Amino acid sequence: MTTNAVPDTQLGLTAEEIQLLRQGQAALGAGGSSSSRAASRASSQGLLMLDSSSLTALSRYFDRLMVNIEQNIQYLSEQAQMFTQVQYDRAGNIIDGADAEIARYTDILRQLDELEVDFDRIAHIKEIVKGYRARVQDVERELETSGSSRRHGHTSSSSTRHHHSSGHRHSHSSSSHRHRR
Repeated sequence: MTTNAVPDTQLGLTAEEIQLLRQGQAALGAGGSSSSRAASRASSQGLLMLDSSSLTALSRYFDRLMVNIEQNIQYLSEQAQMFTQVQYDRAGNIIDGADAEIARYTDILRQLDELEVDFDRIAHIKEIVKGYRARVQDVERELETSGSSRRHGHTSSSSTRHHHSSGHRHSHSSSSHRHRR
């Protein structure tokens, strides 16, 4: 049985998102399961494996990564808020260390911006993986249905029909939980 794959360059991802996708697949390859190792090999060839096990593992990996990024955003937002409060409290003495503190604050804001960009990229990749996973699961169900129909002597023409989703589902969650400047 040959495993289906799609070139990751045909997923509608930016170069940075393709790199993140490949890193995710490579990280899963270190996990040890045969499907994870196969996904990692496919990634090194610029392919996304189209089997539900690999896509589910990849989706879970990106879920964990997004949680970590959200935690970092929360932490850095708290740091920025603490910085602001400290600076307000020390208004009379700020001149001495202003340059260093402003540079630190600017660095915190830069890190927040980078994390938000990474979060958006990973969310985009995750949506594409989710869409492919749903399609693969639909095809697998269709194959199971048509396979069991043939075993029971049924040869209806409906088992040979292909169902295609009517479009991409985009369920962008509210980003009100993220802090913006």
